[in-house]
Amino acid sequence: MDCIFCKIAKKEIASNILYEDDDLMVIMDLHPVNDGHVLVIPKKHYTDYMELDKEMAFNMLKVAQEIGPKIMNKLDKRALTLLVNYGTDQEVKHLHLHLIPNFSKRNNTKVKNVKETFEILKNE
Repeated sequence: MDCIFCKIAKKEIASNILYEDDDLMVIMDLHPVNDGHVLVIPKKHYTDYMELDKEMAFNMLKVAQEIGPKIMNKLDKRALTLLVNYGTDQEVKHLHLHLIPNFSKRNNTKVKNVKETFEILKNE
């Protein structure tokens, strides 16, 4: 399979990993729309949310509840958008949940580079 997220999950492609367990990873989005934009990805390949089983859906939201507030706190953000694309808007056909701090401020032209934000977020 030529899925970039499957390759990241198998560590065939390097990524900025903020969280990992047996089933999920939280990685920095390579093309963030705002500082702190991360992706929650299942290690198992699900093409989209229609294939998702209830246990994985629960785990993804549980991790989002743990990680989201930490991102907001460390980056001094006051809002968080959870987003799942489907259909033609889903560029990578491997289910993933976007956590985007202050997404309503989409005109943010001062987005830090991914490495700089990763360094802020990875340190407990």
